[in-house]
Amino acid sequence: MENHKLVLPGHLNQYGFLFGGDLLKWVDEYAWIAATLEYPDCNFVTVGMDRVEFKKTVREGTILKFIVEKTRAGKTSVQYLVHVYRGDHKAMNDLIFSTSVTFVRVDQDGRKIPLPPA
Repeated sequence: MENHKLVLPGHLNQYGFLFGGDLLKWVDEYAWIAATLEYPDCNFVTVGMDRVEFKKTVREGTILKFIVEKTRAGKTSVQYLVHVYRGDHKAMNDLIFSTSVTFVRVDQDGRKIPLPPA
């Protein structure tokens, strides 16, 4: 799955660079969307992200490209790898950040329940 995001002034820290928390929020959101589209009618919560290391700085006006792909499905959990690139035509495939996001399926009371069959 592929998504894009435009970095706006409200996404910047006091030094004029993308605030890392915003990027992590988008990574989590886009991975959650991928899980929800793949497993309709399932409730997912984030249980973890692997290594968090920002490889490049990002300024206002940058278009970010998010590539999300499923890497693992267990009994109650599913994991997605998210790569974030500069998405403009000049710097296509310039890796900014990547991590794996793990979700667990839960019922209405927050208890783990099995994923449906693939």
